[in-house]
Amino acid sequence: MTSPSFQSAAQAFLSDRRQFVLGAGSLTLLPWLGQCVQGALKTNASFASDPFTSGVSSGDPSPDGFVLWTRLAPDPINGGGMPDDAFQVTWELAEDEGFRKIVQSGKTLATPQLGHSVHIEVAGLPADRWFYYRFQCGDAVSPTGRARTTPAFNVMADKLRFAFASCQHFEHGYFTAYEHMAQEDLDLVLHLGDYIYEYGENKKAVRQHTGSEIKSLTDYRNRYALYRSDEHLRAAHAKCPWLVVWDDHEFDNNCAADISEEDDVNPADFLLRRANAYQAYYESMPLRKRSMPKGPHMQLYRRIPYGQLANFEMLDTRQYRSDQPNGDGLKPMNEAALDPKNTLLGEKQEHWLMRDLIASQSNWNVLGQQVMMAPADRLEGDKQAYSMDQWPGYTASRDRLLAFMQDRKVPNPVVLTGDIHNNWVNDLKANFSDEKAAIMGTEFVCTSISSGGNGSLQKSDAYADRIKRENPYVKFYNAQRGYVSCTVTPTEWRSDYQVVEFVDKPGAPKVTRASYVVESGKPGAQLA
Repeated sequence: MTSPSFQSAAQAFLSDRRQFVLGAGSLTLLPWLGQCVQGALKTNASFASDPFTSGVSSGDPSPDGFVLWTRLAPDPINGGGMPDDAFQVTWELAEDEGFRKIVQSGKTLATPQLGHSVHIEVAGLPADRWFYYRFQCGDAVSPTGRARTTPAFNVMADKLRFAFASCQHFEHGYFTAYEHMAQEDLDLVLHLGDYIYEYGENKKAVRQHTGSEIKSLTDYRNRYALYRSDEHLRAAHAKCPWLVVWDDHEFDNNCAADISEEDDVNPADFLLRRANAYQAYYESMPLRKRSMPKGPHMQLYRRIPYGQLANFEMLDTRQYRSDQPNGDGLKPMNEAALDPKNTLLGEKQEHWLMRDLIASQSNWNVLGQQVMMAPADRLEGDKQAYSMDQWPGYTASRDRLLAFMQDRKVPNPVVLTGDIHNNWVNDLKANFSDEKAAIMGTEFVCTSISSGGNGSLQKSDAYADRIKRENPYVKFYNAQRGYVSCTVTPTEWRSDYQVVEFVDKPGAPKVTRASYVVESGKPGAQLA
């Protein structure tokens, strides 16, 4: 039975979402809106078409569990095609793919308030084990996915195999890289942002978005469903747990906190759009309830340990940052870029990260984040051009964090980065302006899955020579499409740069373009 107080809150939410989202007192209502029943409850539904069009996912694993995700959407890119009722969904977890040995099962509700998405937080499982899962709603059964628990907190695992990726513009090409990723034997996948792009339809593109630039909640839901229509993306999600964070295109290009890159944008309307974007992101990702948004706010930064082998700090460099200095773009490293007030993480997240790094007992301490940390001068000679949207625009913030890790002797810092549509390997220093400064960590940067279209090996090789001359801490540069697969042991970290030759048509083969290793206790990457 729906309570009168909920009915009133829900009616206020639906009739005037703008005021609801921006009103400070009402922000706390969102977490329980999606857990209450609005409308009829369907316990024995019959579907004319498959409601599990977006597939299944797992994420945020722990030693005793993980999140299981799906969404009911028989007409996925046209609002989902579900009535405004709650639907009962059954889930099963088994030791075997045939589901003969069920270890846990249960029932939950897929509600219209959260786009009929389902987030199951499984607990009480043995550590370091693989499981199979599936969902059922009425007469429909979902595909089967695989999930695994992490090793116990006090266990040093022998090996971890994972991949990281970013930037998958649907219109720019096919997600062939995920076809190859799904064939690897991986324990985890990290997605570092730009899961969708917000732009309107381009009639000349390889594949088309639908409609104009997205702004409403329905717009964002449809866009995620369109991206999930790619069979290779769904297969990669079903293969193993994912750790996800956003960048800018999940909301709006080059946004900085609540500041638009465009002039004359009403701040209240911008925050309303952000609330829509954040809710659709939560609905579309295997995230725990603690990440559920409260209006235009959503805490996405979090820690995921993999026993004592690796500690993943998943960061948010968009929601809390100050505005890009120098009007954004490629600019010299001037006083504005060096301003100590500039921040990418915000004070609260930065202090959380530092506290967590001090407490870490892991051999490898990994920052999963969005924009490149090492400063890359794109011009030859005395002229300078650094990206103000990346860490160089927030130099004091970056140097403070790197110096902290160096001074506190945080073991084996590794930064994983997306955003830039190129592959990079960079040495990290607490002071990049001092050529003699000690190397204190390594940054591995992945290229895009498809954004930017077909890459060029010939052009990237020529550009790489110039980049490395201007920036001696850059070890590797490549401008093809793909992802990075990593093998981590107590003694060594290995990153294999996997590329595909083209994305404008399906079927590109995978090529390992380069491999770099870092020895435990010896900062700096070396060509394998």
